[in-house]
Amino acid sequence: MLDIQKIRSDFPILSQKVNGKPLVYFDNGATSQKPQVVIDAIAKYYQEINANIHRGVHTLSQLATDAYELSRNKIQNHINAKHSHEVLFTSGTTFGINLVTNGFATLLQPGDEVLVSALEHHSNIVPWQMLCERTGATLRVIPMNEEGELIMSEYDELLSNKTKIVTVNHISNALGIINPIKYMIDKAHEVGAAVLIDGAQAVPHLKPDVQALNCDFYVFSGHKMCGPTGTGILYGKEEWLNKLPPYQGGGEMIKEVSFEKTTYAELPHKFEAGTPNIAGGIVLGTAIDFMNEVGFTNIQEQELELLAYGTEKLLEIEGLRIFGTSKDKTSVISFNIEGIHPYDIGTIIDKLGIAVRTGHHCAQPIMNFYGIPGTIRASFSFYNTKEEIDSLVAAVRKAQMMLS
Repeated sequence: MLDIQKIRSDFPILSQKVNGKPLVYFDNGATSQKPQVVIDAIAKYYQEINANIHRGVHTLSQLATDAYELSRNKIQNHINAKHSHEVLFTSGTTFGINLVTNGFATLLQPGDEVLVSALEHHSNIVPWQMLCERTGATLRVIPMNEEGELIMSEYDELLSNKTKIVTVNHISNALGIINPIKYMIDKAHEVGAAVLIDGAQAVPHLKPDVQALNCDFYVFSGHKMCGPTGTGILYGKEEWLNKLPPYQGGGEMIKEVSFEKTTYAELPHKFEAGTPNIAGGIVLGTAIDFMNEVGFTNIQEQELELLAYGTEKLLEIEGLRIFGTSKDKTSVISFNIEGIHPYDIGTIIDKLGIAVRTGHHCAQPIMNFYGIPGTIRASFSFYNTKEEIDSLVAAVRKAQMMLS
């Protein structure tokens, strides 16, 4: 059992007031809050180590390099990658996806097919559309049902020897649905297709085992798992990263440069041009340490309890509909009140100190499927409480009364 009050005391922002009310932060799907240990680690880097990495023989450069590569090793162990050089630092999930799509531009040709799911964030749709426009490949969509689940029978039929890559999120940011990615990966490999998993919404809730999943690429952002913004990871199998060309040219990603020819560095540096977000990369390791200390089993138990409680209490409100009703869910409740625009609800409850996300959540195809402009999304983290959910329910009721 978690000591929730002790955990909450680790997060300075949770003790503040918003609009004169105690902050209830239910926008964790957009970004998580940061514990003091992460905030302190950022300051410590700039106060004591600040130097560029991989390029200097002086002491500070060596200290920075060691801390950065230690963080890479922590992340390798966390996701169970086979090699540390399969772990690439990025600025976030979007960057990682674009890196892969850029590489696949050299591998696709007209007639090839790219499969995306109907549940994707725009960041896992638009880059693939752009790729298909560049290469003449065709984008195919894995459909969803009313519960928010992907239809596996349709997926099976879409797969063929034309399929070159399948890209799907581990967990839907808009609905909280957990997709059957292991099944999807295995089926894609049967036809020789690669698989990219968008893990942005998964890593705050669980530890992905990339070797057990056998995915070819797995991408995620640090800021959703108590780490700094501007940080992320692209895991790629060694053989795939060796196939793909560099994404950016510059310092660090080269072996030899002349005006006649340039040769590229080995992994992971081949994909890490320029000065990276050094502090962010180091402190992402700190955030992962913090979450592992809390324990992902504890995190899952707490969040599923919040999900069950929140679902029960919100459904007591007349006219409320939840979108995404699969049994395989994480701690996200996406809902609307009949006859009221989600933005209006969100605006009123913000005045009561409650932070939720309203709109299409960068997942417009999902909203189009349901025929709605957007939803109110309450996304819970392990540091949230049932009492905060009670405050949300009371605030939604008040907003409903004001707007009806």
